[in-house]
Amino acid sequence: MKKILLIEDDKVVRENTAELLELANYKVVCAPDGKSGLIQARKHIPDIIICDIMMPELNGYGVLQLLSKDKNTKHIPFIFLSAKTEQKDIRKGMNMGADDYITKPFDESELYTAIESRLAKVAIIKESFENKPINEIVDKSDTQIKNLKNLKKFFYEKLNEYSFLPNEIIYQEGGNSNYIYLVKKGVVKAYNVDEHGKELITALYKESDFFGFTSFSHNIPYQESTTSIEKVQVLRLSKKDLKTILQNNHDVTLELIDFLTDSVSEFKGQLLQMAYSSVRKKTANTILKFTEKIKKKPEDTIKISRSDLASIAGIATETFIRTISDFKKEGLININGYNIEILDLKRLKKVN
Repeated sequence: MKKILLIEDDKVVRENTAELLELANYKVVCAPDGKSGLIQARKHIPDIIICDIMMPELNGYGVLQLLSKDKNTKHIPFIFLSAKTEQKDIRKGMNMGADDYITKPFDESELYTAIESRLAKVAIIKESFENKPINEIVDKSDTQIKNLKNLKKFFYEKLNEYSFLPNEIIYQEGGNSNYIYLVKKGVVKAYNVDEHGKELITALYKESDFFGFTSFSHNIPYQESTTSIEKVQVLRLSKKDLKTILQNNHDVTLELIDFLTDSVSEFKGQLLQMAYSSVRKKTANTILKFTEKIKKKPEDTIKISRSDLASIAGIATETFIRTISDFKKEGLININGYNIEILDLKRLKKVN
């Protein structure tokens, strides 16, 4: 279901228009003014925006101008819906980058047609981009992707960005493994759920980490689920296109093998820790590991749910909470709500 953001200060027009759109099977997010519309656009990243012009504080022109400067929203089709019918007003709106301009009062078929045509255009452009062979996406100057650094640069410069709010699922275990991901911002957790519904976190991915790898030769589904721990931005490339890059650049393949080998070694180390370390050692190592993953200084606070930290440590949440309470009493850490601050790094590293 496509999502439409409707920004309109007239309550009657807003409610009537929203009802028309919902009857046409669109999901509608409403905003009563330009400022709140700006917030909703950045929060929901709708498929299309319909916006009035004459509004208090921030008018429609201002909304379009600000959204056009934001890399996360500049690609969203934007339609003005306004009682301003003079040609100069229409021309101003279109010159600012609006995709369409509908005057009030409007016919509902006119509104539907404008929306459908803009969504169709976006779909065609997206399909054209995704179906291009990799050698057409890459500029001539980038055809030599010689190492992982070049590969990451390709992700950053050429691929679309996808945003996730905290605790949003990126992909689920058992789903089609069509894409490889790179974390642009934030932290992602990978996990499995056992038959009792208990979650085991198998990996944490921070900025500039790849994730989502499965077999390149067999159609194997994702072997774990991934969820954003905080606000996350990821870049993704189809597995088919990455395979093409690797086939043409053997040095990148070798570096990627090293990367995956290190990931396996890290996971084995985590399993050994879960099997043989004491509860105190597991808890201390988990706090240290998460601090390192999110590139915080030891003295900075980390914010993560107790259940997630316990899952990484491989112990019960209640046991984890008791242990960090002991750490607090011993002056190793400070706890304030979900925030944990390391007070004595040396002693925390020596916990047995």
